[in-house]
Amino acid sequence: MQEINPAETTRTYAFEMWMKAPMPMVTLFRTIDVSTMRKVSKRKGLKFNMLMCWCIGKAACQMKEFYMLPVGDRLIRYDSIAVNTIVANKMGDVSSCDIPFCDDLAEFNHSYLRLTRQVAESCKNHDIADSMVIGTSALAQYEIDGTVGMYSGVFNNPFMIWGRYRRNWFRTLLTVSFQFHHTQMDGAHAARFLDLLQKEIYSMKSPTRF
Repeated sequence: MQEINPAETTRTYAFEMWMKAPMPMVTLFRTIDVSTMRKVSKRKGLKFNMLMCWCIGKAACQMKEFYMLPVGDRLIRYDSIAVNTIVANKMGDVSSCDIPFCDDLAEFNHSYLRLTRQVAESCKNHDIADSMVIGTSALAQYEIDGTVGMYSGVFNNPFMIWGRYRRNWFRTLLTVSFQFHHTQMDGAHAARFLDLLQKEIYSMKSPTRF
């Protein structure tokens, strides 16, 4: 990771316009078809949340905007991406767990299981400081349509949240909300990311290395 000059990127105007805005975050909502993911999860005994995190990472890696993030008053370029998940720990509270993204599903699954187990037992967050982290929160036991207004002034990272998926005839649907800092990307970039996420889910096949 390294600090970069905004004037030497495609985010020059956005940096000038949004870095000092009182509310620079934007949220998009979308309902996606997760039928394939649900089938893979059930057939292979893989966690649905893990598969969501993997597909989020796969989609994000295809866009250069995800490798830049405003941090403080600077613009930082990262070399890698991680996906965060919230873990219920043994004390009955929640902890945060960053998982390094890997294109290989078996390897990502191994890291996901190992790190979430470690965080659940230790009750200590697992943070990866040198990767651009995409935050996620799965409230799978609840019926929600999304969330807005999560900007703290410190955490500028993109963030996704979803609740319980629902069956609709032969499809399984999931509504997600995607929040992002306007310095990092525009609405068109965010919409393209959600398109890529849907594409990755559609193209998912049952893995053989499990």
